[in-house]
Amino acid sequence: MENILAVIVGVVCIVIGISNRKGNLSMLHSYHKNNVSEEDRIPFGKLVGLGMIIVGAALAVYGGLSLVSAAAIGNAVLIVGLVVGLGLAFYAMKKYNKR
Repeated sequence: MENILAVIVGVVCIVIGISNRKGNLSMLHSYHKNNVSEEDRIPFGKLVGLGMIIVGAALAVYGGLSLVSAAAIGNAVLIVGLVVGLGLAFYAMKKYNKR
């Protein structure tokens, strides 16, 4: 059951990431919406969205591989995906939060 939940949460993260990449920042914390300048919102949303997509894909792959008894590979994919995806999102927050 946990593996199916990981796939579902991964798909939700991917959908939110795609929405962010298209310029919809409504799912982000108000701090980020208030402290990112108007001209930087699109590049900020694209980077944060890409990070969310990577995290979501890692979760979905982890859940799928765990379902077919390849948990060790799934764990590695999850760790790498979380590090890369969250690193990209935090980089965007550091770069574009001006206040």
